[in-house]
Amino acid sequence: MSAAPLSSASDNAGAVPPPRRATFYHRHESLLLGSACLLVVLAIWQLCWSMGWISPLFFSGPSAIASKFVELTASGELQSNALFSGRNFLIGFVLAVVISVPLGIVIGWYQRVNMALNPLINAFYATPRIALYPLIIIWFGIGSGSAIFIVFLAASMPILINTIAGVRNIDADLLRAARAFCATDRQIFRTVALPYSVPFILTGVRQAVAHGLIGVIIAELFAGNQGIGFMISYAGQTFATDTLMVGVLVTAVAGMVLGWLTDRLQRYFQRWRPNAN
Repeated sequence: MSAAPLSSASDNAGAVPPPRRATFYHRHESLLLGSACLLVVLAIWQLCWSMGWISPLFFSGPSAIASKFVELTASGELQSNALFSGRNFLIGFVLAVVISVPLGIVIGWYQRVNMALNPLINAFYATPRIALYPLIIIWFGIGSGSAIFIVFLAASMPILINTIAGVRNIDADLLRAARAFCATDRQIFRTVALPYSVPFILTGVRQAVAHGLIGVIIAELFAGNQGIGFMISYAGQTFATDTLMVGVLVTAVAGMVLGWLTDRLQRYFQRWRPNAN
């Protein structure tokens, strides 16, 4: 009679405890920790600014930057410059996607085309493109033309290289299986090559966003008469560090938002990729 309780106790000891419900902190741990770190940095930065430990000639404080942001927004200057830079970025970025993706698919799909163009791609990728910017300004002049072309150059290479890598790294077993069922090249491309390459393409697009933003700012720094880059350049020349920091932070926030959007897009299309297992 005494054996039953022992057996019951043994069964309970070996049972797996029910999973604990995730708390609000655990569900949003990354966001909360990142926000807390940002707030601490801002508090220390503002303290140093308020105590006079930061010279306005060389840097600025959060409160001064926020005040200048409100001032530039109220006058419409910030919106005008942001729209100008955004338009140049968008046109150059769309051109990079439209041209680089089909070109990368062709280069990756056809072996002889890849062998012919691979040295040129490697040479251009290794070339510091910023050294070409003065020449681009001579070609397109000061204004939107040079900025759009610089964004195109900056954004096209990451997309092109990742697209080529996506096509050339298609699982050989998937291709053999498709050919075993007498699939045509068009069917293989539509049902295997393109779905498998989409995550690679979107990785290139995500990298191109950062390169394109850097490109449009550099273009306006070199030869701009309007835009966020021009605002940053002019503010630096006149020692208006608060205006300069507004331009830098606006660019950083734009990069964060665009990066988040492309990351969400990449996760959505990740399910397109066939599972080789």
